[in-house]
Amino acid sequence: MVTPKDTTKYIFVTGGVTSSLGKGIISASLAKLLQARGYRVTIQKLDPYINIDPGTLNPYEHGECYVTEDGAETDLDLGHYERFLNTPTSQANNVTTGRIYQSVIEKERRGDYLGETVQVIPHITDEIKHCIQLLGENNQYDFVITEIGGTVGDIESLPYIEAIRQLRWEMGRRSLVIHLTLVPYLSAAKELKTKPTQHSVKTMLEYGVQPDILVCRTERPLNENIRKKIALFCNVDVTSVIESIDTNSIYKVPVLMREEKLDKVALKKLNLPVSTPPVLENWQSFLNKLENPKKIVEIGLVGKYVELMDAYKSIIESLIHAGTTNECQVKIKMIHSEHITQENLENTMKGLAGALVAPGFGDRGIEGKILAINFARENRIPFFGICLGMQCAMIEFARNVLNLPEAHSTEMDPATPDPIIDIMEEQKKITIKGGTMRLGAYPCTIKDNTKTRKIYNKTDITERHRHRYEVNNEYLEAFEKHGLKATGINPQANLVEIIELEDHPWFLGVQFHPEYKSTVASPHPLFVDFIKECISHSEK
Repeated sequence: MVTPKDTTKYIFVTGGVTSSLGKGIISASLAKLLQARGYRVTIQKLDPYINIDPGTLNPYEHGECYVTEDGAETDLDLGHYERFLNTPTSQANNVTTGRIYQSVIEKERRGDYLGETVQVIPHITDEIKHCIQLLGENNQYDFVITEIGGTVGDIESLPYIEAIRQLRWEMGRRSLVIHLTLVPYLSAAKELKTKPTQHSVKTMLEYGVQPDILVCRTERPLNENIRKKIALFCNVDVTSVIESIDTNSIYKVPVLMREEKLDKVALKKLNLPVSTPPVLENWQSFLNKLENPKKIVEIGLVGKYVELMDAYKSIIESLIHAGTTNECQVKIKMIHSEHITQENLENTMKGLAGALVAPGFGDRGIEGKILAINFARENRIPFFGICLGMQCAMIEFARNVLNLPEAHSTEMDPATPDPIIDIMEEQKKITIKGGTMRLGAYPCTIKDNTKTRKIYNKTDITERHRHRYEVNNEYLEAFEKHGLKATGINPQANLVEIIELEDHPWFLGVQFHPEYKSTVASPHPLFVDFIKECISHSEK
């Protein structure tokens, strides 16, 4: 538990009125401003759903599953945290109700509670408080920002709000609550309405938590009268009513929050100095390039979840980082792989500067991905395959170059006579889905005199993984003989990590997920070089 000598400050971010208001972006933006002032900051996400982690959730349900260095399958908001702060997260940065209850039940089974009746209060709330304070142990951070998923008033959120209430009492001035609400504009009445915010704060008060700062999401500017009205009815200072107006890029939000003095207000309420202004020159430089591109390229993103942008969130953001580095706007054409046929293939791929085939699981849309790769290979269009995208490239090459027409992955066709892609030996006896893949950071050795070696400018790298199936090494000799080279190898298990095609401008596949490591401060070199080649291709 917390002792008086602890100096870590805790900021809790809750949301009301509706979901998807942008708690993750506000949390990341505040963290960025505090980091830019010289503070050590981390962010964690507490999710109220009962799944142990998002690893078994359908992307249609929850967007992408983000993977950390230590192999945790986490909420996509952790991707925003890393992209903004350029600091790795871990298993401790994402906690679900499922994990909370699992831990409490395991303790009960071991007899840790000495026969007590196990209840939501204090046992569940104590476990939540423990998880919140875990990142602040040993004062390794000046600030721990905790985002509570869901919306205040949801039944599943109640234990988290109660844990915050208790921590506020225990920590005193070392804690702060920021409540994000919606101030909708009614076009018929031609005015902004504050009542949803009032009711949301009222719900918080019923649970015993008074927000210190209100961040009001709005599509129209808040005038002084509206701010005063919100302050009056919600028991906060006018200066603590922060406007979060809609913007066309998430990367503008830290600058908008700086203009609204969110970081200053937070520091003052925590009795900390505000004399040192945040240093955001590099961030501003990124924004200037983002808003003033010198050229435009269109990339085809081929996948089976293209109706939901969040399913490919990290890839999309990585393309934005890479485009900005190349002073280029990347327009993304979302191509549903299930809809690609031989008849519409040329029209679908026409005019693209490059094609990226996305990761995924299962056989839905797989043949469309293979057709798109075939088109990119034969028409010398820059191609980037990630995880399953790389595996599809191997299957396409085996079918059309190695003359193995029934080549496939045993994931899609267990009876294929040519299992170009096969399940890892240690995975064959595993039947439980959750947390059983090859997850997290693994080493890769890159061969000399290869495109990838030039891109990374180093021989040994580590990248994050999330998969069960691997390239079948029995076919490697045939691939190499026909020009598809394995240029990156895992030194521990001799697994193929990277492939390149000779005599092609840019044809590269990776078994790992480079998109998880791309940040504003450090765009991923593979994406940067891919966009560079796409620009060259479009100019030709």
